[in-house]
Amino acid sequence: MSAAELRVLSLIPPMTQLNTPYPSTAYLTGFLRGRGVAAVQEDLALALALELLSPAGLDLLRDAIDALHDAPNGRVAAWRAQFDAYRSTIAPAIAFLQGRDSTLAHRIASRAFLPEGPRFTTLDVYVDPDDQTGGDPLAWAFGALGVQDRARHLATLYLNDIADVLRDAVDPRFEFVRYAERLAMSQPTFEPLATALAAPPNLVDTLLQRLTHDALARHQPTVVLLSVPFPGAVYAAFRIAQAIKAQDPAIVTVLGGGYVNTELRELAEPRVFDHFDFVTLDAGERPLLALLEHLQGRRSASRLVRTYRRHEGAVQYLNFVEPDLPFDDVGTPTWDGLPLDRYLSLLDMLNPMHRLWSDGRWNKLTVAHGCYWKKCSFCDVGLDYIGRYDAATAQTLADRIEAIVAETGQTGFHFVDEAAPPKSLKALAAELQQRQLAISWWGNIRFEKSFTPDLCRQLADSGCIAISGGLEVASDRLLTLMKKGVSVDQVARVTKGFADAGILVHAYLMYGFPTQTAQDTVDALEYVRQLFAEGCIQSGFWHRFACTVHSPVGQHPEDYGVTLQPLPPGTFAKNDVGFTDPTGTDHDRLGVGLKKALYNYMHGIGLEEDVRQWFDHPVPKARVAKNRIAKALAAG
Repeated sequence: MSAAELRVLSLIPPMTQLNTPYPSTAYLTGFLRGRGVAAVQEDLALALALELLSPAGLDLLRDAIDALHDAPNGRVAAWRAQFDAYRSTIAPAIAFLQGRDSTLAHRIASRAFLPEGPRFTTLDVYVDPDDQTGGDPLAWAFGALGVQDRARHLATLYLNDIADVLRDAVDPRFEFVRYAERLAMSQPTFEPLATALAAPPNLVDTLLQRLTHDALARHQPTVVLLSVPFPGAVYAAFRIAQAIKAQDPAIVTVLGGGYVNTELRELAEPRVFDHFDFVTLDAGERPLLALLEHLQGRRSASRLVRTYRRHEGAVQYLNFVEPDLPFDDVGTPTWDGLPLDRYLSLLDMLNPMHRLWSDGRWNKLTVAHGCYWKKCSFCDVGLDYIGRYDAATAQTLADRIEAIVAETGQTGFHFVDEAAPPKSLKALAAELQQRQLAISWWGNIRFEKSFTPDLCRQLADSGCIAISGGLEVASDRLLTLMKKGVSVDQVARVTKGFADAGILVHAYLMYGFPTQTAQDTVDALEYVRQLFAEGCIQSGFWHRFACTVHSPVGQHPEDYGVTLQPLPPGTFAKNDVGFTDPTGTDHDRLGVGLKKALYNYMHGIGLEEDVRQWFDHPVPKARVAKNRIAKALAAG
């Protein structure tokens, strides 16, 4: 294959995000074009969603329901009875969510336009029993105005109702985000995925197959790259590769992405290569250059970089040692070829930070490769995406930002770093200010003392609207054990600096860490209560700790007082690993109370109450002084 014959198509498989493109194909396409390779990209996740969420798609769903051998369940039957209402409203609702028909918000917000299914019962939890105004369930969230947001939330519930019917009637694995993820997530054997791929295609599979064939006809690629960031994109990626190989086995298919980098590092399953010719690990630029040279006959297979293939029936891993490209040299991502005007701005969860994930078209950009801290014991610090830190200069980043704004016409940026370094953010803010670039941006950081109030104000002036960071267990003992490098008092002062600068602050919170007791958990919730009460944070989310095989806890469990449970034998995915904690704390039961408390705190409810009220069983009294955070702020 000559260089002239080389045509690379990068695909985003279902399902990732519907409001903005996942950035991996944009990075690879921009990089390859910078190297003179004919490269294009398509988002099949968005294409599939729009195909399903159309009058024609609903016709197919109706036909599938009518062809069911068994009587449909109540939810499906109710949807079928309202079919005409759904069919007549789906195109206008999609146009509204795409920003092409904003005036429809008034009709949607009236709740007399869209048919309402079971998802709308969630609105009942917002009704204040003491409300004397007639009981508008969304008044607390959107007030008398906020028509656009109110309508977007209602329209999102409407789409979720359709997704529920798709799941009940067509494909029990269907989700708009976590599509069939159980077939791939920490799955030691390929058997469940192989069985699903061998099954007759359902409606979703058939549409995805047609979209794949259409993309092949448009671009005539010789190489197709499929990037799977999450387990919820794996099944569809294999279905796409299956369709490609059935149509033209000569097309080279390559699998990569975040899921591969974490879960397939010990891949030994030959059947993967019935669908993919190659599987690459870690940052894709260097392995991809080597692979393209190999396909052109300019490099032997033995000199492939971080690449799996099947050779003589067995899986072979090839890793010719070559340095990765400096982050300054990977080029500017391009969104050329992606339908930026067709993405859906959804408003699913009424969490101020989570809405940034699903609402709005954000240009995703990385400030630096890897993490400058790379010590946290719950994190995959030994893997390339964390362990190899390499920052671009502020001038390079600003050049990329200018180029992306010129190409997309969008000035919103999501910096997708594991933890954006304060030094780089300070330099970037100064560069943005010097160039007078008017953008909005948000991203993830560590709550470290380098983020002084002055720096927070500078970041706000440069366009920062929100930041998120890990408070994690909110316990100094456990923060030290997990090598987080911050204290609760320090987090309080840093977050207050951001909040005072007008920047929304979201805290990632964790429970169930090794040796964490019920007392630790209650104390952590008391810290969180005080952080909300003092205006340090405005948003948060509790995650249950999961031990991974690549983290320090997974590598050295004895240092954390736990014993790992044996992993089942397998040749496919490996990531999460169970463990036995001698404390015996019932974290599942505590988690219910934690999430209930946080939900109320975000709405300003219960901030003066004893934290024990949120639990449905007796828990210890918090040992934290009621003014602990206030004193930390005063001392700062």
